[in-house]
Amino acid sequence: MCRIFGYFNASATPHEMRTVAALQRHGGPDATGMSRAPGWGLGNNRLAVVDLDGGEQPYGRGGPVQVVFNGEIYNHEELRRRLEALGHVLPDRCDGSVLPALYLEYGEEFTQHLDGMYALALLDTRGEVPRLLLATDHIGMKPLYYRWDEADRALWFSSELPALLGFAGTGGRLRESALDAYLTTRTPFGSRTMYEDVAVLEPGTTWVCALGGEPRVRRRPADVRDERITQGSSAARQVRHTLRSEVGRLLVADVPVALITSGGLDSSLVTALAAEQGQVHTFNIAYRGAWPFDERHYAREVAERARAVHHQVEIDLVDFPKLLEDTVWHLGQPNSDPIALSTYALFRAVREAGFTVALTGDAADEVFGGYERMRVAAERAAAGADWSTGYLDALSAAPAALRERLYTDAYRAHVATDPALPVSVLQDLLHGPGTVLERVTRFELEHRLPAYHLRRVDHLSMASSVEARVPFCQRSVVALGRALHDHQRIQGGQVKRTLYAAAAGLLPDRVLSRPKQPFTLPVTAMLRPGTSLWAYARDLLTLDRIAASGRLDGRAVDGLFTAQAERPDDTTAQVLWALLVHEVWEEQFRRAARRGTAVGTPPGGTRPLAVAA
Repeated sequence: MCRIFGYFNASATPHEMRTVAALQRHGGPDATGMSRAPGWGLGNNRLAVVDLDGGEQPYGRGGPVQVVFNGEIYNHEELRRRLEALGHVLPDRCDGSVLPALYLEYGEEFTQHLDGMYALALLDTRGEVPRLLLATDHIGMKPLYYRWDEADRALWFSSELPALLGFAGTGGRLRESALDAYLTTRTPFGSRTMYEDVAVLEPGTTWVCALGGEPRVRRRPADVRDERITQGSSAARQVRHTLRSEVGRLLVADVPVALITSGGLDSSLVTALAAEQGQVHTFNIAYRGAWPFDERHYAREVAERARAVHHQVEIDLVDFPKLLEDTVWHLGQPNSDPIALSTYALFRAVREAGFTVALTGDAADEVFGGYERMRVAAERAAAGADWSTGYLDALSAAPAALRERLYTDAYRAHVATDPALPVSVLQDLLHGPGTVLERVTRFELEHRLPAYHLRRVDHLSMASSVEARVPFCQRSVVALGRALHDHQRIQGGQVKRTLYAAAAGLLPDRVLSRPKQPFTLPVTAMLRPGTSLWAYARDLLTLDRIAASGRLDGRAVDGLFTAQAERPDDTTAQVLWALLVHEVWEEQFRRAARRGTAVGTPPGGTRPLAVAA
């Protein structure tokens, strides 16, 4: 697991390359490697997970193909045996060392042979001019940000957005519709970011360009449906068997591995399957004091059944302002999910306890149909009622009607011409092939999951030099989920029917029968008069600061505070939280740029967390 960066058909000073490396060294503290020549440069920060003494990047340095790589290739041993049988000599047993030889054998299709998570940059110098290939994994577990200058046909790229800003001239133009996109979908979707000149390479994408030429961008097809599992109870058995196999593979590392255990079905099932391989360490996060949605007792019950060493992490509400500033900085753009703050704190505790890898339960809801909004959409569609309005509002940080009231007249007119969701994506969601649940699942997997969840997990784990591994994102598991019929996902008010069936007998009955609840901060209870979070929000979201941008009506925002103080409400609290996160981002990135402060300066440390084993 690493961080990568570089440029192509462009220039960057050694100081810029060092700056970019420094800005994301938290994600790769063990080594830094660079390779440069006229017109191009490749760089890497390494987090050593496999073959701790090997793995020098760029891989293939000095040869015709050089690669910098962020991620894990879980089938690297199989690939190594195949490549060595073909006559290739590989320098070490690091997973990424197979990449140059694999490309030499299979060309641009080499990614089809990779089983894992990755974002990579490959330089091929065999032709008259060098060629650069960028590629991302099938579902977007490892992001890659880039700036493409169409006029000069120049490219700069990096694993993290704040680091990319270390290249001169990057991030100078805010996308004026970005606030609307953020409030509509909780973070920018697709290839867009908050900046006009910065994009994200979408999942399953291969980008190829010759020096000085135009890029070819290709979205690779999703895995083909496996019809063999779509009938009868065999689906649950096959899901359990496949998950057991994948969890076992993802536990393999040359460093200590932990489990994130929230107490819900998804992470608890991963924990139970991991414990079959031997003793595990589990981590759960909670908040000091008495708050709603406290899951620590469920997590402890799962850990006890798994005979795990359990680590209970606690954070204090008084620490939230500093934690939020650190969280927003590492994300590089706003993400309105309150759990982002807890995610950052939890992975920091994992690292402080001595672990470098952690398995999580993320993506099960998208793969197997676990969200309440999916259930409601399917049921309303079956009844012939409108389902899309409620579904889209459930995705948002602020429902459409409330956004209308919050925007100024000028901003409302502007965003009407630049919708938050790309037209093609919205058309597929509303009118594409398949049932409503199939279309919603496709949208959740291909668009919302990578943008909203996986980037957050990647950035906030690597902020503390922890590699997050996601069994539910493995290609074999995703293929099984995609093959399910609607009734195997949701029926009779029950979500994730096949996954619950797969977990039967492996988890405590209380965990299997408990009502589903989100893994999140109890923001409605915490954002109340008298709390430190309320005071912090009031200090940042003042009338003058809100009105200065000309996008939001300051009086309307002030009215949200009044409503929350008098009649606490989940929707109002979520909107205030989202606006607070956006204001923190504005302060750290945009206002800093206008003041001449170095944009992308890492935050300082926070005090140690309370962790009990």
